[in-house]
Amino acid sequence: MTRWLLWTLAGLLLGGIVHLSTILVLPRTATQDAYARLSAITPVNAVAPIPTPTPTAAVLPFMDPAFAVAVCRYDLSENPLKLTAPVSQAYTSVSFYTRYGVAYYAITDRAAGRRQIELELMTAAQRARLPEDEEVTAADRLIVESPTVTGLVVLRALSPEPGAMPLARGVLAAAQCRPNPPES
Repeated sequence: MTRWLLWTLAGLLLGGIVHLSTILVLPRTATQDAYARLSAITPVNAVAPIPTPTPTAAVLPFMDPAFAVAVCRYDLSENPLKLTAPVSQAYTSVSFYTRYGVAYYAITDRAAGRRQIELELMTAAQRARLPEDEEVTAADRLIVESPTVTGLVVLRALSPEPGAMPLARGVLAAAQCRPNPPES
């Protein structure tokens, strides 16, 4: 009886280890993650609109048809990025994700408190190279540190009714995501 109980416990322990390691490794080995899907249809360091989801097809899973969506697939290996996005009348959000889909920062139009969301995206090393004696205060300049060199910035604008979707798409079309070389 004790031997049978030990074998059962060992089997459960081994099953738990295999299950946890699979759950932790699978996102890194998936070939059709969001970044891979978007690299086929979006340029690097530029804002590109995402097609509206239909009942049979969507570029990304769980897309809400009430939102216009645009993506900036970024690469910070050369320079930091400057992101500007006008806010819509209903709701606008900007979310930042690493290459592997880990969300690390988000801001909405309500938090921005302005007619435009404006920020700089850079790595920790690029931020360390910024001059410390700048006259620009932290309140005047929003800097987001990316934990990875590549990733995604997802911009969403709400269309409260179907007839307002062109307005929401127009807001995202005015957004910019461009390299911001350091000043010399």
